[in-house]
Amino acid sequence: MIKLREATIQDLPLLLEFEKGLIEYEREFTPNLKKSSFNYYDLRAYIENPEISVVVAEQYNIVIASGYALINKNKLYKNPEYYVFLGFMYVIPEKRGEGVNKMIIDYLLNWGKEKGYSEFQLDVYSPNISAIKAYEKAGFTPETLTMRINTID
Repeated sequence: MIKLREATIQDLPLLLEFEKGLIEYEREFTPNLKKSSFNYYDLRAYIENPEISVVVAEQYNIVIASGYALINKNKLYKNPEYYVFLGFMYVIPEKRGEGVNKMIIDYLLNWGKEKGYSEFQLDVYSPNISAIKAYEKAGFTPETLTMRINTID
C-alpha cells in the first residue's frame, strides 16, 4: 500500500538524490542545462515553510516519489491573482507507470483547494511526452510553449 505524507527534514538527503535523478532525466529534453552540479529547488526551505507542501509517497516505509505545491502570484494580466504551482514530480524508475504520480498530484490539488485556490500550473519539457500524457490524464491542458534558439551552437 502506498501512503502519502508531508516530507520532513529527515527526508532531505533522499529528496536531494531524487532532485539529481530528475535533473539527469530532464537533460535528455533540453541541451542547455549546465553540465556542473546544481539544484532546481531549495528543498530545505520548502520543507520548513508551512505555506509550501512537499509531499512524499512511501511504500513499505520506503520513499518512492515526491512533489511540491507552492503559491505564486500570477502575472498582472491574468486571473486569478494567485495560483498553485506544482513541481518536483519524481517517481523512482521502478515505480513509474503505477499511478503514483497521479496520487501525488491529487494530494497537492487537494492541498491547494483546501487553501482556497482553484488555479494550478506546472512546467514540463515539450519533448517529455510521457509526462505530458500523465498531466493531461490528471486534467491539465497545455497553455504556452517556450521556444529557444542558440545561435552559437
